[in-house]
Amino acid sequence: MMCLPAMEAVSWSQPPPELSLQQDELHIWRAWLDVEPAERARLCSYLSKDEISRAQRFVFPRDRDHFIVARGRLRELAGRYLHCPPNVVQFKTGRYGKLSLLDDLAPLHFNLSHSHGLALYGFCMGRELGIDTEKIRPGFAGEGITARYFSAAEQKEVAEVPNELRDTAFFLCWTRKEAYIKAHGDGLQIPLDSFDVSLKPGEPATLRSADSGRWSMRSFVPAPEFVAALIVEGEIRSTRFLGVRE
Repeated sequence: MMCLPAMEAVSWSQPPPELSLQQDELHIWRAWLDVEPAERARLCSYLSKDEISRAQRFVFPRDRDHFIVARGRLRELAGRYLHCPPNVVQFKTGRYGKLSLLDDLAPLHFNLSHSHGLALYGFCMGRELGIDTEKIRPGFAGEGITARYFSAAEQKEVAEVPNELRDTAFFLCWTRKEAYIKAHGDGLQIPLDSFDVSLKPGEPATLRSADSGRWSMRSFVPAPEFVAALIVEGEIRSTRFLGVRE
């Protein structure tokens, strides 16, 4: 298991006109989901009938709009890697909700996450990956939530963190566990207490699981007041952090 800095600050760069991915390369994209109506309409035009139907089922307009923009951006980015129009990209949803390309032989793998208007997308070739981001919300880390979702070792570790860092520690743990589950694609079929992640701010991001040798874990700060975690198969030689042009 490769250990990396726990609260890595990253710089987001503009993407090149032509996108390409090597086998040992990872691209992480950041996009904001609150956009002008014209931009949202453009992105909505890429969505499938099923995606539009799902968007219409959201109760709150902001949730609907964020879903439209997040999926539209995903189609736009995937289309650039696949060299095809966004509305031509075809997705399928796994048994436990993981999204992938309909073509099982396509080497492009991806995962996405969004929270409070911020979306992150991870892309790589031929490797499973999971990404998760959360906004740090003071007071969210209640004992009931940690008891339900964290392992005994993680609950003990949270209790050892100073009060002023406990919210950050909670969301470091949350995003790392979510990224691991999303990388597997098995949802909560993986018991949450069957693996542990480190969570103390300032300490290396570490996965403790039966298959920890299969994965690399990385935590970073995608924007102020947010944390994010990424799990990917094997070791990645190069990672690029790219920002969507608004």
